Amino acid sequence: MIDLSIGEEYEALRKTVEEFAREEVAPVIGGFYEREEFPYDLIAKMGRMGLFGLPISEEYGGMGGDYFALCLALEELARVDSSVAITLEAGVSLGAMPVYRFGSASQKETWLPALCRGDRLAAFGLTEPGGGSDAGATKTTARLEGDAWVINGSKSFITNSGTDITSMVTVTAVTGQAEGGRKEISAIIVPSGTPGFGVEKKYSKVGWNASDTHGLSFSDCRVPEGNLLGERGRGYAQFLSILDEGRVAIAALSVGLAQGCVDESLRYAHEREAFGHNIGHYQAIQFKIAEMETRTHTARLSYYAAAAKMLRGEPFKKEAAIAKLVCSEAAMDNARDATQIFGGYGFMNEYPVGRFYRDAKILEIGEGTSEVQKMLIARHLGL
Repeated sequence: MIDLSIGEEYEALRKTVEEFAREEVAPVIGGFYEREEFPYDLIAKMGRMGLFGLPISEEYGGMGGDYFALCLALEELARVDSSVAITLEAGVSLGAMPVYRFGSASQKETWLPALCRGDRLAAFGLTEPGGGSDAGATKTTARLEGDAWVINGSKSFITNSGTDITSMVTVTAVTGQAEGGRKEISAIIVPSGTPGFGVEKKYSKVGWNASDTHGLSFSDCRVPEGNLLGERGRGYAQFLSILDEGRVAIAALSVGLAQGCVDESLRYAHEREAFGHNIGHYQAIQFKIAEMETRTHTARLSYYAAAAKMLRGEPFKKEAAIAKLVCSEAAMDNARDATQIFGGYGFMNEYPVGRFYRDAKILEIGEGTSEVQKMLIARHLGL
């Protein structure tokens, strides 16, 4: 018989993060969002809770948990706010995990302890101005001069790249030519503050306004040869595997947003009165919320299934793509319906559903658009 319960340790973690999100994040995050201000104090508290080290072994200062634990934390945070959730997601799955998966012993010892504590954040530099979905079109270059890599190029839409506590960015760069004339793409660690490494003005975004997102530039930026992450020429393959994991994490975050829409709509349906009854009395509202709950439940099962295969060490690329597609669409649909239920108040940023609506769309774009997920699924079907 299939058991879909999550177990006592997972449930204890989920409840802890749920309480933190409700009591610590919810009362203040609206102000950070309006001011487009990064919530350093909240991030520090998350660090002290061990959230940034959840899937990393204790040897490097982590909690010794697994990726599903991270997913549960992301879901609970996103029920309240996506800015803090994406800061955690990018800091762990895109920032720390490349070092944890592919770094040398020295690189892990150098970077991971502070990242696990949340004292520092790391970023993932893949997307470029001319290459998002087509990440293989990388134009940033790195040439080896003596014992140093000299990097030139630019990156776009990089989360956690310009905070006061950002310690480094791992970037993909063309380091030569592989067999058949293909680009040899490698991954290189660039510490913050390295001469020639520029952080551009933060973006003016539609959503995720309390998170940090910048473009990056590299102009004859020199880093030691030993900053190569993993095997030379395997950078693109490494990052694709990191993205598979990241898609499960984004799926979990999306489910959290979808669930938050249900939570807020249920509360409002009991409070708001129209034509002599609370609006939850009317079948139109009942059916809309029922559909929202159904989407959320189905989406959660899809990311649970992908996470289960990942933790068993089985191939999960297709399941990750399915989860990312289903969950992000559930988040967008629920955000639209929740805004409709709230009416004019749903258009006000002071209400969570207004932020949910603004935050939901990027979930269908970041870490692989919905179209990319469909392409991956079709390939696994032999098309």
